Amino acid sequence: MAPVRINRREVLHFGLRGVVVLGPLPLGTFGASSAMADTVLETVVYVSNAGSRDISVLAMNRDTGVLTPIEKKEVPGSDKSPSSLPMALSPDKRFIYAQLRGQPYPVSTFSIDHRSGKLALVGTTPLVDQMAYVTVDRSGKHLLGASYVGAKVASYPMDGRSAVSEKATQIIDTQPKTHCILVDASNRHVYVPVLGADHIMQFRFDVASGKLAPSDPPVVATKAGAGPRHFTIHPNGKWGYLLTETTATIGAYSIDKDKGTLTELAFVDTGDHNGKDSAFASDIHVTPDGRFVYGAVRTTSTLHGYRIDPDKGTLTAIGKWPTEKVPRGFAIDPRGKFLLSVGMDSSAMTVHAIDQGSGALTPVHQYPMGTQPNWVEIVDLIKS
Repeated sequence: MAPVRINRREVLHFGLRGVVVLGPLPLGTFGASSAMADTVLETVVYVSNAGSRDISVLAMNRDTGVLTPIEKKEVPGSDKSPSSLPMALSPDKRFIYAQLRGQPYPVSTFSIDHRSGKLALVGTTPLVDQMAYVTVDRSGKHLLGASYVGAKVASYPMDGRSAVSEKATQIIDTQPKTHCILVDASNRHVYVPVLGADHIMQFRFDVASGKLAPSDPPVVATKAGAGPRHFTIHPNGKWGYLLTETTATIGAYSIDKDKGTLTELAFVDTGDHNGKDSAFASDIHVTPDGRFVYGAVRTTSTLHGYRIDPDKGTLTAIGKWPTEKVPRGFAIDPRGKFLLSVGMDSSAMTVHAIDQGSGALTPVHQYPMGTQPNWVEIVDLIKS
């Protein structure tokens, strides 16, 4: 089924006999379909829009994937339109962080109202450089950033309001085009793909100090010219998956339980690289049940899906599907039922239903976003 574009004030329900247009749905009217229904109040989607410098906030029906607008929240900072607007969630899902990549490179802290999903600005702090990727450690006490333009990674402490403090704990120079920084579930290991160096940096993380120290070995090399971009970890913590921007391949790695170091298992090729220019692959995520992994490629505006071998962690292709034009980012909902993909050039988001048996994607809804949407976060609002 092709995605259907709708007015912001309408919601759609896709039934067996076609499309039914409904009126706006307020928070609190959505039905729940899992054991989480007793604790989850609502599911809320946050989309950062780099061009319009704001965050779209939408309520999500957990059964149908239908979205209802809640608000748009301005991200304060430079008037210059940044190339992206990376976001990160605190581990307790009570705060969201967003950095504008124009000077003075401000990162804004927003608290999440767990009754309405609305955002409230807590504070804004300039960082040392523009970050392509930000993340919060598992303790919620440190914000880590990777700078593509500045070739560095940085660690910042949080203050008593959970806002980012002005003075960095640590700044580490890297090779050119550092693109991602990811903390593992143990909060002891950090991975940093560096596109310009064709390697993944490996660090030990000390939560008490917020500092990084090189692991042994400090880097894991990819093929020359691959352009490692984003990295994600399987829910079991045993495997990691790397998306290469230039060649549009996905690498599977085993993760040493104690040392946290990576060992390459195998790479799969999406086939979207023409051998000359970059494929500009962009984002990668694993489903919550660990059965499938998906990667996005901007030059072809496609999503590629792979089944994960439950014993080996290696990948088998299951298909590829069109999505929004120039898909910069996407996310998978906490139940693994829907994949939400945004297009930098389409200024829209498509909700794809995930077939629970095959992993195939079907577009079921499409919504307008702000200008140049590029990052998606999904939060279950839990009863306190």
